[in-house]
Amino acid sequence: MSEHAGHDTTAATSRRPWRLTWVGGAIGLVAVIGIAVAVSTGRSAEAARQSVIEVYKDPACGCCSLWVEHLREHGFAVTARDTRNLAALKTENGVPREMQSCHTALVDGYVIEGHVPAADVERLLRDRPAIAGLAVAGMPIGSPGMEVEGVAAQPYDVMAFDDGGGAFVFASHGD
Repeated sequence: MSEHAGHDTTAATSRRPWRLTWVGGAIGLVAVIGIAVAVSTGRSAEAARQSVIEVYKDPACGCCSLWVEHLREHGFAVTARDTRNLAALKTENGVPREMQSCHTALVDGYVIEGHVPAADVERLLRDRPAIAGLAVAGMPIGSPGMEVEGVAAQPYDVMAFDDGGGAFVFASHGD
């Protein structure tokens, strides 16, 4: 029998260890699950933004510069490169003619053509689908970099394309 300050502590301490073990184990399990969820969701979004996006654009194009700002505002690192030979770059990187726009970006082995929203770029880099890239054909009003005050946004699709000529809608925006 253990005595401490004249009290019998054997019975009290022999009943509590299982409670402490159970409570400690439960707290530990909850903490591990919480950290794993936070790390897996936070890390993938953060990892997507860690990639440097190289944007090739005409030096005189204002909407291209606005798209670069849009990406930076959403946490992406962007290197903007002015070029007058965008057609060759688009051909070299397999951008389908019908999906071409005013600027082309390269990131982590993917091609981003036109005014693709930052959220779609993030999803691409997080999910890493087996495609060549994403494109917003033309220059739809209301897409990132093409906002016009007082003018309603046009609905548009972000298309995914592959090296074999296949394409599908990756995301739709607007009405």
